[in-house]
Amino acid sequence: MRRVGPAVAAALLLGCVQGCGQGDPPAPSPGPAPVPEPGPGPAPAPPAAGGAPDVAAGAETYATYCASCHGATGAGDGPVAAGLDPKPVAHSDGAYMNALSDEHLTRVIALGGRAVGKSSLMAPWGGTLSDEQIRDVVAFVRSLADPQPDR
Repeated sequence: MRRVGPAVAAALLLGCVQGCGQGDPPAPSPGPAPVPEPGPGPAPAPPAAGGAPDVAAGAETYATYCASCHGATGAGDGPVAAGLDPKPVAHSDGAYMNALSDEHLTRVIALGGRAVGKSSLMAPWGGTLSDEQIRDVVAFVRSLADPQPDR
């Protein structure tokens, strides 16, 4: 077995913590969990008229905060995904993603998976990302869906 040096181990750990926003995952529950109450405060508002989101900026933010779990192309195959249960959502799955509203995606990104009855492994990024960054990420996530939404 090949060992990695302390610098590599620290970089991997930092990447997981930064990318996942979690420490140790919670113990698995014996059955389906009840849908939790919404998280603290409202989710950021969707883009206002005239304030179009920036897909390119969203791609940069996604690469930094989302791709480690969801993958660079949104296929749910990021380097951390192999160790996650449940697996991250595939943002490239248009059949699934197109059914979700921008408000829902905004809420998931800002408040985390637990806020919408999904995995608590999906970190709440609202304390890290601005409302504008979240809107940009939603726009980028929309660009990954295949097929594209009819909007």
